[in-house]
Amino acid sequence: MNIPNDLKYTKTHEWVRVEGDIAVVGITDHAQHELTDIVYVELPTMDSEVHAGKECAVVESVKAASDIYAPVSGDVLAANEQLANAPELVNKDPYGQGWLFKVKLRDSGELGELLTPQEYAALIGA
Repeated sequence: MNIPNDLKYTKTHEWVRVEGDIAVVGITDHAQHELTDIVYVELPTMDSEVHAGKECAVVESVKAASDIYAPVSGDVLAANEQLANAPELVNKDPYGQGWLFKVKLRDSGELGELLTPQEYAALIGA
């Protein structure tokens, strides 16, 4: 299981990459593996607000639909438009081209509540 060391994680299997005051959000390799073939992704809209721990997106696979929870609070700056025509990017490259959305961080203190790579590995038994 791929768990990059430069990311923060949630117990609900989202990841965050911090780039200054921007948080890039996606789902983990473990999550995409459990979901299997992703066929549709519903993302938050530009300029909407997301709140840490609240539902903000949906990922549908051939197996199930899963809510995606915002790991941090902020304003949505971008949604990965490539996923509309190629949702399988989440399966192929969950930490790269399969990112979901970008948020302008409202409270960087929320990052301290996320899991380290080691804590996430322990959570999933990796």
